[in-house]
Amino acid sequence: MILPDRRKRVTIKDVAQAAGVSTQTVSRVMNKFSYVSGETRQRVEAVVEQLGYRPSTLARSLIQQRSYTLGVVTFGLKYIGPSRTLNGVADKADELGYMLLMKELDNFNTNRIDDVIDSLLARQVDGIVWVAPEIGDNHAWVEERMNKIPVPVVFLAMRPREGIPSITTDNFRGAVMAIQHLLDCGRKKIGHISGPLTWWEADERKRGWHEALKAAGIDTSEKHFTEGNWSSSSGEQAFIQLLESFPEMDAVFVANDQMALSVLREAYRRGINIPDQLAVVGFDNIHESAYFHPSLTTISQDLQLLGEQAVQNVVEMIQARQVNQPVIAQSRFIQPTLIVRESSK
Repeated sequence: MILPDRRKRVTIKDVAQAAGVSTQTVSRVMNKFSYVSGETRQRVEAVVEQLGYRPSTLARSLIQQRSYTLGVVTFGLKYIGPSRTLNGVADKADELGYMLLMKELDNFNTNRIDDVIDSLLARQVDGIVWVAPEIGDNHAWVEERMNKIPVPVVFLAMRPREGIPSITTDNFRGAVMAIQHLLDCGRKKIGHISGPLTWWEADERKRGWHEALKAAGIDTSEKHFTEGNWSSSSGEQAFIQLLESFPEMDAVFVANDQMALSVLREAYRRGINIPDQLAVVGFDNIHESAYFHPSLTTISQDLQLLGEQAVQNVVEMIQARQVNQPVIAQSRFIQPTLIVRESSK
């Protein structure tokens, strides 16, 4: 192995010469392309480590005609879901060598979609991760505009659409798991506190509640259901309303952990024993849910993984386009898990 003069900046040509491969192969290894043999990848990575090679982002961008920047469109960073998802986006982007350019929408039903997209494209992003959730008809533009966007776009928290790449938690399945657990605990009168039904995710969780009970031969009605806005304060009011309309309720499935916290508090204030008189299941598995009193049974959705997978998907699409490979648009679901704690038995 011929080593370069360490007083000079190590270049990709130095790595290629020392590893006995082409500069193109070194580039493929550095950019984590899959079609490099394991032996070659290990040899190149060993040389990179030994020489302390650090690729020039500017040179790489000029040579490959890529910015190594991803656009990220989000909204609602005050909510736990979007902020945790962005952690995953940021971590995976950093791992794969991409910078992020974030645009936060000023409201869910924004009419600035074209401006946001055009702004990102003007800054030469290689792809876009659309973290802003589907609420009402705020994704109605997708089918009309998608074919006009020259870079890959991956959507999160959106109802699957044919031909549109998306990745989301299986909210329906999570709700079914919650209700099945409560049924297994011997509960038959199960109420539901939903998030705002303009949110696609909240609608899916309500649908799962209804369908799981229907499959068990248990009828549901509007008096068995109330709606909050994801906040703890709204959960308190929704729970009080549900107690009035459904006093015989022996369990409640709450669409997120923040609202479930207020259910536990209000039940304590009213002398309702949890779980003996009322079992409670939340959704999200926020870090604090294990420290509620009693600790909260909940449906865990891995939002960190959701963000990571979105970046992985969009980068794979970018790489496929670079070598003129076909890109197959898919809708993918990440499966949630049930975490059983003290609030149900």
